[in-house]
Amino acid sequence: MLLTLFIHEFNVDSLMNFLIFPFLIFLFFPIPIPFWGFYGHALLNRQAVFSLPPEMLPLYKRELRFISENAVNPDRRRYAVKGEAEKHYIDLDHYGDSALYKLPKYWAEAIEKFPEDSLRAHGIGPWSAYLTFFSLTKAFAAKDKTAILRLSADLGHYLGDLNVPLHTTKNYNGQLTGQAGIHGFWESRVPELLSKNYSFWVGKATYVPDPQQALWETVARAHSQVDSVLRIEKILSLQFPTDQKYSYEERNGVTVRVYSREFTTAYAQALDGQVERQMKRSIKMIADFWYTAWVNAGQPELKDLAQPLVKEKTPKPDPTLKVREH
Repeated sequence: MLLTLFIHEFNVDSLMNFLIFPFLIFLFFPIPIPFWGFYGHALLNRQAVFSLPPEMLPLYKRELRFISENAVNPDRRRYAVKGEAEKHYIDLDHYGDSALYKLPKYWAEAIEKFPEDSLRAHGIGPWSAYLTFFSLTKAFAAKDKTAILRLSADLGHYLGDLNVPLHTTKNYNGQLTGQAGIHGFWESRVPELLSKNYSFWVGKATYVPDPQQALWETVARAHSQVDSVLRIEKILSLQFPTDQKYSYEERNGVTVRVYSREFTTAYAQALDGQVERQMKRSIKMIADFWYTAWVNAGQPELKDLAQPLVKEKTPKPDPTLKVREH
């Protein structure tokens, strides 16, 4: 129901102005409709708004479209702004089995222990998300309407990414285990086909006393699920012949190969609702972090912010940037 309402109300024309599907030309690889990666991030931000307290709703509900449509801005910047791509992930397994004990929770300590370029090469997701949260807190204190909304949209995106297991591993697309395409499969195809049955209500936003610790706990939980994400797909792939694992669909007038409904359903069932749980955790975390930033800023009045919104300019892709492809 909630997803149906979202799709009905969302401005598709506006969204399509910046959605680019260069991968549609590759007919021999499984290609999902971007979900969590594009309008899925919009969905997570949108649903988080409904968990906010009444004092925050005059701004967030009035600017629901802005919060939703701009949720994808960080992905747009990945291809245009140096230093953006590494904010979306962290390769915990690069640091060994004791990564969560070895890595400092605070950025200042991290760059004292490890070279900054090395940290960035393997992702700075949790540290960067905290800096965005801190910037949002300052925006609330300044009652800067545009900054509040932009940073809220960005923070929602980063928190959503940190809840995706494959954003926490160097084997982020199964490329190291012969499972190329699994990132989009888990993140896109599963919710594309099955999310109409998901329940996205997560309750009211609650205060986060230690945001940095919460971020690392989120990463740890997501990373603990990497094994099942990969292992179950590999097991099922042995049980499904290729012609049953994949099917063909028409997307924007082009026939493409996608994971079949049968294989997708079997995978989701074997994961025992993992994708839905992680989406709901994302929604709750986004609402909690927005609320906590507002409280930490002194709970400023938001209903009278009358400044005109300044939209972020669409960045021009930089072909020299090396960006991970999922």
